[in-house]
Amino acid sequence: PLRIGVGVVLLNKKNQIFVAKRIDNPKNFWQMPQGGVDKGENYYEAAVRELAEETSVKSISLIKEIDDFTTYNLPENLLGIIWKGRFRGQKQKWFIFKFEGEDKEINIRTKNPEFLEWKWTEVDNITKLVVKFKLDVYKKIKLEVKKCLAN
Repeated sequence: PLRIGVGVVLLNKKNQIFVAKRIDNPKNFWQMPQGGVDKGENYYEAAVRELAEETSVKSISLIKEIDDFTTYNLPENLLGIIWKGRFRGQKQKWFIFKFEGEDKEINIRTKNPEFLEWKWTEVDNITKLVVKFKLDVYKKIKLEVKKCLAN
């Protein structure tokens, strides 16, 4: 089965995107905040909670909930390892938020840290920085962000 999750595009005032490097994959791969949906939670609540848990960010406003779901499958070498082997991939609902705070609000040294470091990057870079098995998801998200920014 696929794990049900959410993803967050966090845009700063210059319309750059928040990306971070995972502790469990310190190679030069960067990703946006994402995570699972808890029981009794809707997608929006899950996205806000995951963003706060991973980055400490709470000063946000919703720009758009992306209509379609995205899915990805784990590569063979990670099957049975991630999520205790319960899922073969993830089905995600993505949200685009505007970051209304200052950079000092961002703190990835959280209770259960997932990230080593973070940075702001241009929209076009997100597909150059991501692990291969999430590339199609990030291509779709990049198009959605560009549509938003064009309006």
